[in-house]
Amino acid sequence: MHHAAARRHRPEYARGMRPVLDEARIHPAIRDKVATNRIDIVREVEAAVDGNAVVVVGMGINPFPRRARRLLDEAGIAYKYLGYGSYLGDWRRRTALKMWTGWQTFPMVFVKGVLVGGASDLEKLLQSGELRKMIA
Repeated sequence: MHHAAARRHRPEYARGMRPVLDEARIHPAIRDKVATNRIDIVREVEAAVDGNAVVVVGMGINPFPRRARRLLDEAGIAYKYLGYGSYLGDWRRRTALKMWTGWQTFPMVFVKGVLVGGASDLEKLLQSGELRKMIA
């Protein structure tokens, strides 16, 4: 079977798992470089997620991180905010977060260690009452 065809028929895709390049398919000479690329920002977010019930990761100028924070403020829910640059600044570091989570936009909202999505996803959780159940 051709490589592209094999990738399309991998069982993890059928189970809804996001594709991540298998370690065996990364040459040993570059594994350390891949594993440690901009690891500082990932560790910073991991520490915030481990230490706070709700974490919003955002960036300047973009209105959606502000919207997520406003929704939480209006609901009276405490959160930790981490802001990383603007559209042109810190984009390389933010890319590491996108690769780590698989989530391509900001904000990234974490609740009890779980990535729940962005501002519109947060709004749905608030409206349904699920967010309060998650943090209870």
